[in-house]
Amino acid sequence: MASPYPFITDEQFELLQANGRLALAYQEQDEHFDPRPVVKLFTPDAGATWLLTEIDPEARTAFGLCDLGMGCPEIGYVDLCELSKVRGTMSLPIERDLHFRPTQRLSAYAREARAAGRIQA
Repeated sequence: MASPYPFITDEQFELLQANGRLALAYQEQDEHFDPRPVVKLFTPDAGATWLLTEIDPEARTAFGLCDLGMGCPEIGYVDLCELSKVRGTMSLPIERDLHFRPTQRLSAYAREARAAGRIQA
């Protein structure tokens, strides 16, 4: 399926959806799902960063580590339609980090981000 979001490639979108289905399967088994992030998004002019691991196949919400640049990154859900509307101080849209290669699971990035007060990936 093609990605409806300009900041997520078709391949990433498919992987995010597959991870969303896996997360639901893990949840049904009462198990913890902790994948590596699929994509890193950021605002080039506002200091916000998102490491996304999955998309809910039904709702178009993404799950991952969210850092709005206020010193308290947290794991949670984000509406992708809302992200597509986000603009920073110079009205620039969200971009995908083309050089991001995940080296660890989301929980490890979250621990580091909480300790540092920001995502450092």
